[in-house]
Amino acid sequence: MTLSSSTEADSAAPLAGLRVVEFGQFIAIPAAGQLLRDLGADVVKVEPAGGDPGRHAGWSQDDFGPMFSPYNRGKRSVVLNLSTAEGRNTAFQLAAGSDVVLQNARPGAMARAGLAPDQLRKVSPHLVVATVTGYGVGSAFSSRSGLDIAAQAESGMMSINGPADRAPTRVGFAVVDVMTSQMVANAVLAALVRRGINGAGASIDVSLLDVATSAMTCPWAEYALFDRMPTRTGSGQAAAAPSADVVATADGAVVISAYVDAHFVRLAQAVGRSELASDPRFLTNADRVAHRAPLLVALGEAFASYTTEGLCEHLGRVGVVVAAVRNFDQVRKGANGVSPGLFLQVNSPTKGAFELPGTPIQMLGRPTAPTTLPRIGEHTVEVLAELDTRSRPRSR
Repeated sequence: MTLSSSTEADSAAPLAGLRVVEFGQFIAIPAAGQLLRDLGADVVKVEPAGGDPGRHAGWSQDDFGPMFSPYNRGKRSVVLNLSTAEGRNTAFQLAAGSDVVLQNARPGAMARAGLAPDQLRKVSPHLVVATVTGYGVGSAFSSRSGLDIAAQAESGMMSINGPADRAPTRVGFAVVDVMTSQMVANAVLAALVRRGINGAGASIDVSLLDVATSAMTCPWAEYALFDRMPTRTGSGQAAAAPSADVVATADGAVVISAYVDAHFVRLAQAVGRSELASDPRFLTNADRVAHRAPLLVALGEAFASYTTEGLCEHLGRVGVVVAAVRNFDQVRKGANGVSPGLFLQVNSPTKGAFELPGTPIQMLGRPTAPTTLPRIGEHTVEVLAELDTRSRPRSR
């Protein structure tokens, strides 16, 4: 049957009616749960009495700190004490009666609580259970606890990040946690599609270290094909120039990418420095890589007469890839083409309303709706009262 775009089925949120139970803390699993929540799932967040530690990470003003607020919008909070038989039994009922379970507890903690994937799926074979660990299952470090920064270090990511003459540098936010959350959400969605076809559930394992390593497939290819160790090159790319290089303007800075020979000619002509394209030091990409320092000096001299916005507009017209290096104030003012509906209202029980970027997906014209942050245990009575009505997950 073909449904028109105006039908009720088309207008429903993609995951409406799906129950996700999250035993998550900090970022990786809560962020995966947030994506599923923004796609329409009912996400029940199980917390200890003191709440997810992410509520208070680097924050002491209330229970809604900067690590918690972006990844727990619109979820329902249930407090359970997993150190007691009653708490474990209730958690098991809640998890086994859901569609999806997400967890990133310390290695072994869920098994001790009777909530490991095999324990849950023995009762509910249609359940999709996703587990995030620091290190890969079966690896030498599988029993270690891990965080984003450990994965950045162990994967080699820090070794290629930062200026060449400085110490290895972490990426400026928890990039591995965020990438892991997206990988988890993708895997869960794939498992739900399969369950819709044949009724089978799934156990999903994703490690921070594996995600961080896999994300650097291109540097790994350079390592294999050039047969040399990748090194830190600051903003630039080791095998291309100018590529991702930051160059100052009259009032700021831009990042420029014109390593294809024809693009470099176009760039040189556009800024009135045609002679650069015929300079023996800059004839080919390999030449420009070998002479990156004088190349950037020459581009800096040429760009100094342009404002950032003026240069971006000028080079954009001739097809050169250029972008302004902006701070958060500039981004929030909408100067850079961010979708108008990306930022959404988040309501904090203590701070009131503020804005954060939402999930960058619009389906059938649905931007992410304003949401409220849950108080610790706010929905415990409400959710537990629903247990009798959800004895097991649906197979279809």
